[in-house]
Amino acid sequence: MHWPAVLAAGSPSADPTGPTTTPTLDNAQKSATEAAGWVEQNWSTWLAIGLRILLILIIASVLRVLIRRALTKLIDRMNRSAQAVEGTALGGLLVNAERRRQRSEAIGSVLRSVASFLILGTAALMILGVLNINLAPLLASAGVAGVAIGFGARNLVTDFLSGVFMILEDQYGVGDSIDAGVASGEVVEVGLRVTKLRGDNGEIWYVRNGEIKRIGNLSQGWATASVDVQVRPSEDLGRVRAVIAEATDSMTKDEPWNERLWGPVEILGLNEVLLESMVIRISAKTMPGKAVGVERELRWRIKEAFDAAGIRIVGGPPLTETAATADPTASMAAPSALGNPTSPQSLATAEIPPGPSLSK
Repeated sequence: MHWPAVLAAGSPSADPTGPTTTPTLDNAQKSATEAAGWVEQNWSTWLAIGLRILLILIIASVLRVLIRRALTKLIDRMNRSAQAVEGTALGGLLVNAERRRQRSEAIGSVLRSVASFLILGTAALMILGVLNINLAPLLASAGVAGVAIGFGARNLVTDFLSGVFMILEDQYGVGDSIDAGVASGEVVEVGLRVTKLRGDNGEIWYVRNGEIKRIGNLSQGWATASVDVQVRPSEDLGRVRAVIAEATDSMTKDEPWNERLWGPVEILGLNEVLLESMVIRISAKTMPGKAVGVERELRWRIKEAFDAAGIRIVGGPPLTETAATADPTASMAAPSALGNPTSPQSLATAEIPPGPSLSK
């Protein structure tokens, strides 16, 4: 049998799976022609789809770069303004460079992440739409997955959102002394999830931002130093006021107290009048976080001034003369006649002995 005759007759192949015919040259030519025609008819559609996807990716990339660069410039401008204020007279008191730097970096990181997520997510959805993919099931599945993840990680989401709002509202920063309810101390680091505090004994507290329900910032604005002085009620109030005023006036002129005191020391007057003492209250507006040191210095100087002027400071519970001169035998019981077993009273209360038995 010749080979052309076999091709013309279409003899069965030796495939054991079933009787199939060998493709002829005419069939192959016809298939190639149909494929070429199909490609010729759809190449313009493919090119249009590819160009649209490429255009979407280019626009998304350029927009993302521009927004991130603008945010970076904004953060750098904030840092430069903080450094400019730091060089002024009260810049070191009002602005903490480390605090401003961390706050600006945290805000910039959050804004850059949000911008990238929105731009890339929108670009991905537009590409799927160009490919004629039905987005309804995908969006429904993403919504269900988002709800499930939200319930499972609600504490993490709460911590993150609380940290974002704390940073944006500038509720506290690095170097501030705060009372967060669950812990108190100096802020070491402010994060989006946790805040680090250093306690009075040097311990580090890691407080989740979602657990902070209230914040007492002791380093914003100004603080108040209050001192109570107890003297004898027989002291001359005019003389006491003059001695305190002289001591506090000298303190406002000395270093470093002239910087820590943000106003004159005020003698508010008598706070309490007791039988054994009277209490005079002194107050002063101080730099944030310096109230305790100012109070200690005020007590030191007032005590030295009172010693030099012969004014005695009293304190503690009042002493009563009746307690000191009380009779030590007043609490002793009087002697009893029943204490002697041979006394008539003791014999009268003794038991009657049983008599002789009358039974026979």
